Amino acid sequence: MLDLRFVRENQDAVAAAMEARNARWDKDRFAELDAARKAAIAEEESLQAERNSLSKEIGALMGQGKKDEAEATKERVRQINEQLAAASAKREEVDGELHQILISTPNMPSDTTPVGKDENDNPEVRRWGTPRDFAAEGIEAKPHWDLGSDLGIIDAERAVKLAGSRFTLLGGLGARLERAIINFMADMHTSRGYKEWWCPAMANGTTLFGTGQLPKFEEDLFKTREGMYLIPTAEVQLTNIHAGEVLEAADLPLHYCAFTPCFREEAGSAGRDTRGLIRLHQFDKVEMVKYAKPEESFDELESMVADAENILQTLGLPYRVITLCTGDMGFSAAKTYDLEVWLPSYDSYKEISSCSNCTDFQARRANIKYRDPENFKGTRYVHTLNGSGLAVGRTMAAILENYQQADGSVKVPEALVPYMGGVEVITAE
Repeated sequence: MLDLRFVRENQDAVAAAMEARNARWDKDRFAELDAARKAAIAEEESLQAERNSLSKEIGALMGQGKKDEAEATKERVRQINEQLAAASAKREEVDGELHQILISTPNMPSDTTPVGKDENDNPEVRRWGTPRDFAAEGIEAKPHWDLGSDLGIIDAERAVKLAGSRFTLLGGLGARLERAIINFMADMHTSRGYKEWWCPAMANGTTLFGTGQLPKFEEDLFKTREGMYLIPTAEVQLTNIHAGEVLEAADLPLHYCAFTPCFREEAGSAGRDTRGLIRLHQFDKVEMVKYAKPEESFDELESMVADAENILQTLGLPYRVITLCTGDMGFSAAKTYDLEVWLPSYDSYKEISSCSNCTDFQARRANIKYRDPENFKGTRYVHTLNGSGLAVGRTMAAILENYQQADGSVKVPEALVPYMGGVEVITAE
């Protein structure tokens, strides 16, 4: 959430940023409400001062035996109380509308975030690895959904029977591979200094508000009858671990990671990626989250991207890194890098990780601060960062497609063989 004072003092900059983000922003309405709020506060203060003065007079008048004048003054105090209640109600109404504007306004982009309209304006930063030339090898590459079916490790039809569309059922070495990828990723991150957490797969509304999913993106969430939500990412839980707390500067940065199942309605994705493991209602992911000092957060973003890249490089999967432009960036982010893995079935790169610096946007919503008495008085909001490390289903899809062999089998990446109990090749079951 943006700071009210910042918005008030930088209205032109906020308007320009929201235009760059394709976000709705009514500058005139904000200015009108802010002026009304100031006027209401001034009226409250004036009435309170008058009431306090008159209240003192009442005692003096009674002491002087001026009962009638004292009663008249009491009547005036009663009128002031009514006026004060009306002024307070007006201010609360204005405050409420201003609050709604602020909680529905996305974060300010970083100065280093490229300006653009949509995904077509996302500049490429770098590439790693060279996609296989299957034609040169004499192999007709199959998509992962056909590979999985042929190998007997992905059963889409029975998943539909059990739950519906956009779910998957993994069997045999498919289930083993999913588990292997999860454990491999968690081990890689903990070996690089991340503290692992095991989180609830459900969260309350306050928690989802803290990271920015609520209220704006409620339609993308699965909600229970009790008002709880299935989490769309472990970012929700990891970022809110310290909600309402004051951290110590000496303990920053904090590096956290967690595996969780993730649940998304995909309400805005009708007709997209309907086959395979790319876009599901339920999927597994290992997530990274960091809490950092403001002056260190963008360096921490670069190192987070490197941690995600390390997973792909160790698995030998070709990928590229892009920077998201202002028009394609997520609600809470100030700067985002996407990692896109090469998928032969798409003949292109597909997102497998998104790493973002949310600056103090989420920390303000979740009230996460830190103290650094050697450098400043009081407390300040921390910066929070999050990144996929990685999406497990998409990683499996990339492994199946990039490691498929001429005979229809799939070679297991060397790094995963120990997690697969020594299995080096997945063959038809």
